[in-house]
Amino acid sequence: MESLQGHLLVASPHLADPNFVRTVVLLIHHSKEGAFGVVLNRPADSTIGQLWEQVTHEPCESERRVNVGGPVAGPLMAIHTEQQLAELEILPGLYFAAQREHLEALVGQNRGPFRLFIGHSGWGGGQLENELEQGAWFTTPATVDAVFGQDADLWKQIAQHIGQSMLVETLKIKHVPADPSMN
Repeated sequence: MESLQGHLLVASPHLADPNFVRTVVLLIHHSKEGAFGVVLNRPADSTIGQLWEQVTHEPCESERRVNVGGPVAGPLMAIHTEQQLAELEILPGLYFAAQREHLEALVGQNRGPFRLFIGHSGWGGGQLENELEQGAWFTTPATVDAVFGQDADLWKQIAQHIGQSMLVETLKIKHVPADPSMN
């Protein structure tokens, strides 16, 4: 089994689970024991500042939205680009943190790209592989730009990228124009 850590899972249009309809999940960890990741395109109603004041009773100016990482409850987590605040490197230049002191530093600095998550997505050993075989998910390597891109169109953008890649590979096309209608 090849690890999909650092890959994006893109929900198939046929995926019926309401927790994952039109979602893009960043896989933070993937091994034969299971997988764990966060949904990138499900912003919560509250801002980081509002949540932070509830958690720490400390004021926070951040107007960034908190993200709903998935249906599994757990500690607050962040993905970010600050190596010194990392507990795990997801892919080159992209890191994971859940330790309080790392989260406090990220939120306190309120600079650089980072996302704060409540909840996460998890799969037991073999579960994700079965869902992939059934066609519930498509995968593509993640990039820092995709992870910190706009939530609203992320699913559509990544799904189109995967579709074009499949078309190019299947038909051995050398170049696909940005607007295929101009072909």
